[in-house]
Amino acid sequence: MTRVVLGSASTGRLRVLRRAGLDPLVVVSEVDEDALIASLDADTPPEVVVAKLANTKAVAVAAKLPADVAADCIVLGCDSMLFHNDALSGKPGSAEAARRQWTSMAGTTGYLLTGHALLRISNGVITHTDSETASTTVHFGTPADDELAAYVASGEPIHVAGAFTLDGLGGWFIDGIQGDPSNVIGISLPLLRRMSSRAGLEVLSLRRRNMKPRRQRPD
Repeated sequence: MTRVVLGSASTGRLRVLRRAGLDPLVVVSEVDEDALIASLDADTPPEVVVAKLANTKAVAVAAKLPADVAADCIVLGCDSMLFHNDALSGKPGSAEAARRQWTSMAGTTGYLLTGHALLRISNGVITHTDSETASTTVHFGTPADDELAAYVASGEPIHVAGAFTLDGLGGWFIDGIQGDPSNVIGISLPLLRRMSSRAGLEVLSLRRRNMKPRRQRPD
């Protein structure tokens, strides 16, 4: 059975995959994202930055898989950042940084970029690698001062890329998007389907093999 391994601690990504019928094994990469970004050239395109982060995470996870999983699996590495005003923004990390982020992007448009890396592993050897970045255009609303204060106080925007969510409290302040909504949450299902196909795996087959068994309802 080809196992699906998610190299991310993101509850949003895990939720997207589970709702799509997968129940992946979660293995956190523990990659130092800030150090990796600092090592890149300043003129590295934003799409390449998130792709490099995703690939580094996937490789780090692949290196520590137990033998039974590495016998037949795919490893998914992802990284999401917001490209806005010609700059990339990750997780704010503090309430003040989240407030500043929202002050700058309220009423404007940004691009949520998610780098995706897929490794196929057979008998402990990486036999296929793929990397691609998905972009979704996000139109931000303008929360009132008291609304923004309450949102920041909730703690949600502090720990998510770009200081917002689409499927959480932040959804109140997103006026619209153009593109794949699952990408905004952290993993693009359409892109994952295409990448799986290029690895020789049909996503519906992965779904059957990795989904949780349904409980039988009593008659």
